[in-house]
Amino acid sequence: MSLSVVVPTLNARDELADCLDALAEHAPDAEVVVVNGPSADGTTGMVQDRADVDVLVELADRSINCARNAGLDHATGETVAFVNHTLSVCDTWCEAVTDGLVDSHAVTGPTRTQLRAGVETERKESREIAGTTVTYFNPGNVAFRRETLEELDGFDEYLEVGGARDAAHRLALGGFEVRWDDAMHVRQELGADGGRETDWDWKYRSLSYRLVKNYGFRPTVVRRLLTHAGRDAGGELRRVARGDSKPSTWLGAGKDVTVNLAVGLKDGLVARRRDAGPRRNPRGRSARSDRAVTVYDWR
Repeated sequence: MSLSVVVPTLNARDELADCLDALAEHAPDAEVVVVNGPSADGTTGMVQDRADVDVLVELADRSINCARNAGLDHATGETVAFVNHTLSVCDTWCEAVTDGLVDSHAVTGPTRTQLRAGVETERKESREIAGTTVTYFNPGNVAFRRETLEELDGFDEYLEVGGARDAAHRLALGGFEVRWDDAMHVRQELGADGGRETDWDWKYRSLSYRLVKNYGFRPTVVRRLLTHAGRDAGGELRRVARGDSKPSTWLGAGKDVTVNLAVGLKDGLVARRRDAGPRRNPRGRSARSDRAVTVYDWR
């Protein structure tokens, strides 16, 4: 089973080099497709100087889902894996991919993050939504049978965040099985906790969009949206009570959440009408052919 590894990247030359070094060591026979877009830190030159990258795709669009679809456009393997540019595959990774796809449509594994305080490991996550059990995959460490990605029409390019979660919903609704294998782990080294502020706009626009697009506007979906919003509102209120945030910040966040929930709901309903079939992906891979600005193909 031939393997292609797609590595989307943006302004992370040094981390990308470590990622490519690990792939060269632990998956030497894999076809490596780097999707760069657009970096301003010398990434293009660094990749061009390497002998272990088969294709470099240069993009003008910074959307991660656009990068994933562009990588799929130029990958030729029967199996297509997506690896985050900040991660390094382990010595058991390649075998875990091969074994996992024998009887599953996708296989994923944890990211083990080396922190000053110790080691943190992601775990398998599943949820039941509207009677469907959804198994989420690690977006920076996942491999698919190619025909599965063809069925899904790749990733939804409407979404700036949450594209992997949306794909997990569509996998579940299509009856595709996602396998979790600890042997398919990747490593990330950080000097801090890696935390960042929440983008309330896209978190809630993406959440409402993908739920309504995939399941329709039903009580289960509304309840899930309200549960998320209530939990986040309570957390922000506790920050205000501790003096870590201001009431005006809490009110502003609430307004952003409300507006973007509404936008996501509207756009999700439109998307559901545009693609009423099982793949639910009106802005998927087949919707455009102009992603790449330049392609360097050394195969």
